[in-house]
This record gives sequence, C-alpha cells and structure tokens, in this order.
Amino acid sequence: MRMPTEQVLVNLALYDGVQDALQPDRGIWIGADGMIRAVGPVDDVLGEAGDARVVDLGGDHVMPGLTNMHVHLSLGLPGHLADTVHNSNLAELVLLMADSARRTLHSGVTTARLVGESRYADFALRRGIEAGAVDGPRIFTAGHALCCTGGHGWDADALEADGADGFRRATREQLRAGADLIKVCISGGIAGQHEAIDTPQLLDDEMAAVIRVAHDWGRKVTAHAGPADSVHRAVELGLDCVEHGYELTDDVTRLMAERGVWYVPTIVVSRCEQFFRDSGVPGWLMDRALAAGPRHWESLQHAIRNGVPIALGSDMPPHAGYDETTATVRELEFMVDAGMPVADALKAATVRPAEWLGRADTLGSIEVGRHADLLVLRDDPTRSVSALRTLHAVVKGGVAYRDDRGRFGVAHGRLGVPR
Repeated sequence: MRMPTEQVLVNLALYDGVQDALQPDRGIWIGADGMIRAVGPVDDVLGEAGDARVVDLGGDHVMPGLTNMHVHLSLGLPGHLADTVHNSNLAELVLLMADSARRTLHSGVTTARLVGESRYADFALRRGIEAGAVDGPRIFTAGHALCCTGGHGWDADALEADGADGFRRATREQLRAGADLIKVCISGGIAGQHEAIDTPQLLDDEMAAVIRVAHDWGRKVTAHAGPADSVHRAVELGLDCVEHGYELTDDVTRLMAERGVWYVPTIVVSRCEQFFRDSGVPGWLMDRALAAGPRHWESLQHAIRNGVPIALGSDMPPHAGYDETTATVRELEFMVDAGMPVADALKAATVRPAEWLGRADTLGSIEVGRHADLLVLRDDPTRSVSALRTLHAVVKGGVAYRDDRGRFGVAHGRLGVPR
C-alpha cells in the first residue's frame, strides 16, 4: 500500500478548479493524510509547512485530477471486447478491470463514475482500490445497469427487469450491493443490434419506480437515453442525469436546464471510428455510431446554449488512445469545439462532477480540506484544454502514481498511457 508523505509543492502555476484565472507562484502543502493543508503564495505556504519535504515542479502547471463520469471498466461492446469479458471467470474479470483502472488513473482520471459493470466485480475492485491493494481512481459505481427484457445492454450484463415491481427489485439489488447511484437504460442505443437509437424501452411506471426507490435511498439516477421524447418523459418523472442524449432538442434541453438535470454527452462515441475498428465491433454498430454523429453534435450544442449542467464522460475507456491523446482529453476538446468555453470545460471535468456526486467538499478542486488529487502539466490548461496532452504527473491522495520526470521520486513512468 502506497502511503502519502507530508510535502510542499513549489515553483508552480495553479488552476484550482474554483477561480478561472491561473494563479502564479503558488505553493501546495499536502499532509501525511493525503489531504491539502494549505494553498497560497509560496512563501506563506512554506512558512506554514515548517520542515515538510519540498518538491520543485520546475514552473509547471497544476490542476485538479479529472473525473470521468461515464466509465465501463468491463467494457463489453459486441466483438472481441464482449468475448473477453464473457469468457472470463470472476477472478479474471476483476484483474482485467484492475488493469483498466490502473491505466485510467495514469491517464489523469483520479475519480471515475462507473455506469454499468459485470457480475458485481466493480464492488470488489472498489474495495481493493480503497484498501490500497490496487492502483486506480476513486470509484463511484452503479453496479449493473438496468434494462427491460431484451433492452439496451442486456447482452453486456445489464440486469433485465419488467414492470414497476421488477424494476423496484432490480434497483434494490444494486443498492444492496452498495451502489452509489442507479443507471437505467430507457431507450435503444448504438450497441444494441435489435433496436434503434430512438426505440423507447421503459414505460413511465417503470421509470418512476426506479427513480422513486433510488431517491428514497438517497441515490441519484442517470439514464442511458437517445431520443428527446424518452428524455422528456424521464425528466418529468424526476431523472437526475442523461447519458449520451443522441437526439436532444432545443425544447428538451431547456427543460433539463430548468429542472437541474445534468448531461454527460460522451460525444467521442459517435466519432471514434478507429477505436471501433481496433475493437473489432460488427459493421452495423460502427455504421450506426458514426451516422449518429451529426445529430449527437447538435444535441451537445443545444445543451451548451441552454445552460444544461454538463459533466465530462467518455464511454470509451478513459485511457484509450484517440488522436495522439486519450479519449478523456479528446472528449474535453470536442466539448470546447462544440462551443463550451474553456473555463466551463475544465469545471465539467473537475468541480462539477464532484458536485453531482455529492462530494464537492472533498473532491474536484485544490483547496484546503480536499483530497490531494492533482495533475502536473507542462502547458497552461486555462488557455486550452489541449494542455492536458502535456500531462506528466498524476497524484491521488497525496501519492504520485505517475511521475514521468521523476520530481516526486516515483520510479515508474507512463505504464501504457499513449503519448
């Protein structure tokens, strides 16, 4: 188990996730518990920290660790990915997920929201990460996604149910396992062969049953959804978040903004042809995904224009290579290309996900009392989110898990993170 050490980071410029402007000549005091004890002008912080170890970051830029809000560590797209997951026994599956978790952390994602995994392996992995036995991001998980019989994800380990009573039971089974949130598939999508993106799949009483049970237990509900009509119905019933939203309209995004319903666009999944080819997915899936791209892009623009709260999520593995960076970084770049200001995009990857997760008091920003989850970049992220392409160190809970330049004294380097 890696243990944090008391240290002061100096010779850095800071984006703290709260102020939009870069703050030069800052110091960060990290306590032996991995929490941030002081942030401010470097001389002030050094004065407070006493004889703590000093780490010189050489004038580089520091920002909060990223949160990816749409992750499947046991991704089972049709093709060899699904074959690998389904042909693995439970021990092999946990090991596969642990490797993906390690790569996810090294890519700069220090917190991940899992929205549908296999055989409750995510709970074992979460315990392993929390115990320090496995390197990975902080995990918030939905357990199994829920779907109707034959609905979206049924062949990728979503839990099938029918009727309000069936969905109440399925929701409670995830809560019993320790789910932090509930994920429900209310329409078709890209990866279902016998459905269309706009196929409605849950009746109102079924959606209402999931939302009511989850809310009674203090959990939020996020929905895989494609068409505006299905989203509109779910929002009226009290839904908390929409995943993908391939065919949102101006009207439904206005309603989402009015009701405070969040959006995780995963825009990369409708424009990642090379990833699909490398993953060996069937032609129908790739054709459907790429054909959805123009309408999906419009959905994101509607949401940005109408002030829907947006959080970063990739659906692709967070660490997967994409245009000489990762899927996570490319998602952020696409969000800016679609019209989101850089300042908002950075918040969509840091403080805003922490807010949705109910952990804004401990995650998402570099402030006193927060976990010391931070990234070190060569370039300034407040100028361009593409600065994340220059990432060279990842710290979670005061421990450096990636340290390309050896400033933290960590022997390992990129560990498979693409350049």
